[in-house]
Amino acid sequence: MDGSDLKHLRAAVDLAREALEAGDEPFGSVLVSGDGEVLRQDRNRVAGGDSTRHPELALAQWAPLNMPAPERARATVYTSGEHCPMCSAAHGWVGLGRIVYASSSEQLSGWLEEWGAPPPPVRPLPVQEIAPHVAVEGPDPELAQEVRQLHRELWRNRGLAID
Repeated sequence: MDGSDLKHLRAAVDLAREALEAGDEPFGSVLVSGDGEVLRQDRNRVAGGDSTRHPELALAQWAPLNMPAPERARATVYTSGEHCPMCSAAHGWVGLGRIVYASSSEQLSGWLEEWGAPPPPVRPLPVQEIAPHVAVEGPDPELAQEVRQLHRELWRNRGLAID
């Protein structure tokens, strides 16, 4: 990861914080063109009851309507947390380029287990088990700790006794 990657990854973590502050789960994502232009960004919106409203899925759905296939292949999705299987599949199916994430699914699973939180309803799998041809980079050690704190706050807000 270079400085540009870290800048966009920071923006994704900031969107995750925005999601948490809005009463949602802390996930955020940024879609960046191969030329470095921010094309779209979003945050998690599952609090309304639709558990599929992940930012990574929203970006994958937007991309084929607004970008030709060659541009999608050169784009990067920066995200606060590694894609879930649903989002990984959507990313692969629409032909988006690489994924850069601040924290991994393995890390999130470990944190949830450590805190005694319930596991997610879908088994977390690494992106490359779902979309093996997608290049991935992550986690970032510093930003992963920030993401951990966001999830810790989420579960505290939900009444889980976490030290």
